Amino acid sequence: MSAETLIWVAVVVVAVVAIAAVGYVVLQQQRRNRLRTRFGPEYDRLMSESENRRQAEQELIAREQRFDELDIRPLDQQSRSNYAKRWNEVQERFVDAPGFAVTEADQLVTAVMAERGYPTDDFEERLSTLSVGHGATLDHYRSAHEISSRAARKEASTEDLRQAMVHYRALFQELLDETPANDHHRKSANGHATPHPREAGRDDR
Repeated sequence: MSAETLIWVAVVVVAVVAIAAVGYVVLQQQRRNRLRTRFGPEYDRLMSESENRRQAEQELIAREQRFDELDIRPLDQQSRSNYAKRWNEVQERFVDAPGFAVTEADQLVTAVMAERGYPTDDFEERLSTLSVGHGATLDHYRSAHEISSRAARKEASTEDLRQAMVHYRALFQELLDETPANDHHRKSANGHATPHPREAGRDDR
């Protein structure tokens, strides 16, 4: 084989390796963008807490895989109406018994999750599963749960409890409002779950 041929072979090999490297980088970036879009703030939170971005992204992919194995389904109209009525009753009780109302709100959110097919035995498992479709409101749920835990120890003020109700409602409303039609819409773009446009932060009454 002549020297000129060897040079051309080397050039081709280098070009192939370069193209493969560029392709790998592009695929990695596409995956990263998809995960960031789907998980929203949860992606950023996990990246900030992890020392290894690749491992953190693999954890998010694993969450997607576990989620796909579940039978997550929207509520029927009757169930949505019943839960909405129960939520209004909980809000009314907040005036006279805010601590009790927050406990009820937590139980109501858990009940909706269970009926829709989400695992509810362990709080961290709930967060992991919810992050796949509700990353934008997951911090609301975390905050509500943290305040509820402090309330159980008598360490939460009335204003804290009011904020817990607001936080619980953010996730509750999303879980309640999903129907077969809008659930498909939420997941149609790169698997991304788009937040429901309903304002979650307004006052409870």
